[in-house]
Amino acid sequence: MPLGDSITGSPGCWRALLWQKLQKAGVNNTHFVGTLPAQGCGFTYDGANEGHGGYLATGIVSNNQLPGWLNQTHPDIVMMHLGTNDVWNNISPDKITTAFSTLIDQMRVSKSTMRILVAQIIPMAPSNCADCGNRVIALNKAIAAWAPTKNTTSSPITVVDCWTGFSATSDTIDGVHPNNSGNTKMANSWYQPLVDNIEALS
Repeated sequence: MPLGDSITGSPGCWRALLWQKLQKAGVNNTHFVGTLPAQGCGFTYDGANEGHGGYLATGIVSNNQLPGWLNQTHPDIVMMHLGTNDVWNNISPDKITTAFSTLIDQMRVSKSTMRILVAQIIPMAPSNCADCGNRVIALNKAIAAWAPTKNTTSSPITVVDCWTGFSATSDTIDGVHPNNSGNTKMANSWYQPLVDNIEALS
């Protein structure tokens, strides 16, 4: 289950490129799940997802939305790139990672052996948020410190670095949403961590 906001879902063509990479590598024992359908990325792909445009991690928690999505889709692995809109709304890293903890707990209620991939999110530099770049750095630092505190042997958390090597200037269309090069970089960032977790379930 790809879980996130518009970076994941609208159209989130990094997911299409990731699916394509999996197929080319012969990793075809996968099925992407979510209550939202694939969007156009130039070729047919397995594109179900939970990429909800404009959503905040803190909002998903306060509205108790994740349990319903999980109950409909029953993922074994969740790939979460979330927090961009929280950062944009100047919500603190502590509040965001506290929301992440609630989401992790809900995932584990759905499946006690859930494997969870949590992104250090891509950089952002929207024209109306001069401090967002620094806020992303602070959140990603907090994610690295937070993840080991929630990690368990039966339900491991993998931190996926989507930030390093990604440019908010040259890899986005608007300082936030990936362009073609950004989508390629995101797919590459997710690929090996996802394959490792798929193999652990095989």
